[in-house]
Amino acid sequence: MRFLYYLSDSMIPLVLILVTGYGLLQKVDIFDAFIEGAVDGFRTVYKILPTLIGLMIAIGVLRESGALEDVATWIAPLTSRFHFPSELVPLVTVKMFSSSAATSLLLDIYKQFGTDSRLGILASVLMSCSETIFYTMSVYFMTAKVTKTRYTLAGALFATLVGIVASVLLVGL
Repeated sequence: MRFLYYLSDSMIPLVLILVTGYGLLQKVDIFDAFIEGAVDGFRTVYKILPTLIGLMIAIGVLRESGALEDVATWIAPLTSRFHFPSELVPLVTVKMFSSSAATSLLLDIYKQFGTDSRLGILASVLMSCSETIFYTMSVYFMTAKVTKTRYTLAGALFATLVGIVASVLLVGL
């Protein structure tokens, strides 16, 4: 087990050394390549910033308005049939848009129900079994200029549903 800790601690420095060494062997000006990459990164951030701001504002409005909790209450009879706690509906919904907003909901769940409660454990597993679908699609597809997403949304929603089912089953064991 100690070997794995040592290996994981040394991975990033090892990759940096390997990339730098490869660049030197190929006679690439490493500093200029780094600066060029940083400038491209800032351009990307500049392009996606309006999308990020819009998503964050929408999530904030939904949270503060209580709409997510109202939907959870309304949908509770359906979720209880699948042994899914309605208190986690806002978490699952928000996670599809923003991981940081979902993390704040997760902390609220921890405060209200406890980290070792069934809801706390299920919420933790749900966070790791789902993805920020709409954020990922909007940011990466916009950056890559993808206009035809085909079955990406349907596939991502199906994968999220499978993650939710797997989470409920795993925590139920």
